[in-house]
Amino acid sequence: MKRPGPLLTLLAGLVLAVFMLSLNAMTGAKNASNPYRQASPGVSVSASAPPGSSSPSASPSPSPSPTRSPVPNADYAGRTDDNTSAVAVSLRGGKAIAYFCDGHDKESWLKGDVRDDGSMKLTGADGDELTGTLQGGKRLRGTAEVGGQRYGFTADRAVKPSGLYRATATVRGAKVDGGWIVLPGGKQVGVVERDGTPSAAPVIDPETGAVTIDGQKIIARPVTP
Repeated sequence: MKRPGPLLTLLAGLVLAVFMLSLNAMTGAKNASNPYRQASPGVSVSASAPPGSSSPSASPSPSPSPTRSPVPNADYAGRTDDNTSAVAVSLRGGKAIAYFCDGHDKESWLKGDVRDDGSMKLTGADGDELTGTLQGGKRLRGTAEVGGQRYGFTADRAVKPSGLYRATATVRGAKVDGGWIVLPGGKQVGVVERDGTPSAAPVIDPETGAVTIDGQKIIARPVTP
C-alpha cells in the first residue's frame, strides 16, 4: 500500500487549523454578547441593595423630660391653727425666708430653699423648723416648730401692704431688731428685741414702714430672701 506524501499531510493539518480558529472565534462572539455570563473568578462585584430596602433608621432620640415652672415670687401671711401666733413667708428665686411670732415674746426667723413642686423646709436658730407646701399659688399650708412647740398654720397670698417687714437700728444705745407681719385685712403682729430681750412691737405705718421705738423713728422694710 502506498503511504500519503508529506504535501498531503501538510495540507490536512492546515485545514484542521483553519477549522479550529473559526470555531474559537464563534465561541468568543457568543460569550461577549451574553449579558448573563458569570463573572470571572477574582473580579469583585458590588452588591446593590434590593429594591424597596433602606438603611436601618437611627434609634429615636429620647423625649425631653417634662420641665416644671419655677415657683413664682410671692409673699404669704396668716395665722397658726390655734390663733396664738402669725406666720409670714417671702419667696424669691426659689428661696424663702419666714418669720414666726406671737406678738409678745416669742419669735423665729427661718430660711431655706423652695422645691419646684412648691414644698419647702426652712430652718432657724435653736432647731426651729418650718415645713410647708404651696397650694395652687394661693396659699401656703404647713407646720412650724418653734421653741419646742408645734403649730399648724395657713398663710394666704399677701398683697402689699400685707407681708413681712423688719427693722434693725441702734436706739438709745440698744441694739434693736424688730419683725412685723401685716396680715391680709391690716392687723399687725410683731416682736422687737432690745439687746436680745423681746417684747411686743409698736405698730408700723404699712405704707411707709415708719415706726417709733423708744422715741426714735426708724423704718421697717419689706423682707425678701
